[in-house]
Amino acid sequence: MKSPVAFLWDESYLWGLMAYESLKENNLPFKLIKAEDIKNKILSDYRLLFIPGGWASNKLKKLGEEGIKEIRDFVYNGGNYLGFCGGAGLATLDGLNLLNVKRKPTKERVPSFSGRIKVKLNSHQIWHNLNREDSNTEYSVFHVWWPSQFEVLSKEIKILATFFEAMPDSFTSDICVGDVECAKSNWDILESLYEINLNPNRLKDAPVVVEGLHGKGKVILSLVHFDTPGDIDGRIVLKNLWEYLLGESFPISHTGDEISTEGETLSKTDMEVYDLFKRVKELIDLGTRNFLWFQKNSMLFQWRRGIRGLEYCNLYILIKKLSEVLNSKSTGRLSERIVNAQLLEVKELLELFCEKAKKLLILERFALQQDFITYNRCDDPEIQQLRQELFSNSKSYGGMFKQLIDKIDELLYSILSCG
Repeated sequence: MKSPVAFLWDESYLWGLMAYESLKENNLPFKLIKAEDIKNKILSDYRLLFIPGGWASNKLKKLGEEGIKEIRDFVYNGGNYLGFCGGAGLATLDGLNLLNVKRKPTKERVPSFSGRIKVKLNSHQIWHNLNREDSNTEYSVFHVWWPSQFEVLSKEIKILATFFEAMPDSFTSDICVGDVECAKSNWDILESLYEINLNPNRLKDAPVVVEGLHGKGKVILSLVHFDTPGDIDGRIVLKNLWEYLLGESFPISHTGDEISTEGETLSKTDMEVYDLFKRVKELIDLGTRNFLWFQKNSMLFQWRRGIRGLEYCNLYILIKKLSEVLNSKSTGRLSERIVNAQLLEVKELLELFCEKAKKLLILERFALQQDFITYNRCDDPEIQQLRQELFSNSKSYGGMFKQLIDKIDELLYSILSCG
């Protein structure tokens, strides 16, 4: 029996896995699907299409004109759409064009903001039963992770929540907001040094959750990640969203604190599988001891400006999950032969990637001490050559990394969807 919710997996990687884990923990129904399934008109079997974070532009390419039309027709005829972050950006005017909303140009955004924010809530069913000290307050704290920004172009679109203020432990690029305020530093000076918008006050009153109609279907777009690990209120909103968009009730799941990952180990019953995780863990440890990043929660890192932190975070979390499911032998209906063949392809490419990435990270670490560099700008020719080979010049993933992450993602999808 099919789930009422179709969860589009393509081009989500870390964000898809984060949403997957959160929905599983909340016992909320969903079925993983791919863009090819949408092109094959599978949406007629569902009531809600959920699209998690990830690069909206890459999702759009994967869907193609055929997939875009299928989604638009699905919603227009009464199907509902829910998008988080990249999945929200996908539905705007320059994407699926489901709502009269556009994304602000990068130069007008605070493009590298991440962490906890206090949002102002407007009356709506999805905010029911939040754990607030004062039940009458109109503010709550949630998480955003490097979001775009909405520009709402129609009065018919409801703004369900707006940005109020950044919490002290949030970051803008690699700068902790609370530390800047503590030192009474000048945001204008920092923006001049970084050559991007950094001041989180620029976000004040910006819409972060919106709702509208496309034909008969409801569309909710959220820049807030209600699927963030350890976010108890986020879990409540997820449940409320499922109930609101599906028109049925779901039991309240356990909402305990996030499980610590300190000292976390994996089973070594399968040394081939464990070796994948070990290689990536060595890469992550190298970055940590060279002060290039630190782990913020069980699935996300904070990194220094000038390196490709999100790519390494994606690689680590996906390999970690792949190692866990393969060690547990929960490969569903997939044959061992198919799994081993795909695993061999991953291993061969991963070994080469890690070897080159270690060298690149050390070179970038020293370059950061000498000069101002960004993820795509550096005067060192050796660094530039390695970056081109590993990541290409694309901001939305490319090079050897894209080949590797796609192979990992495909194997992970095969296992999770068949389990």
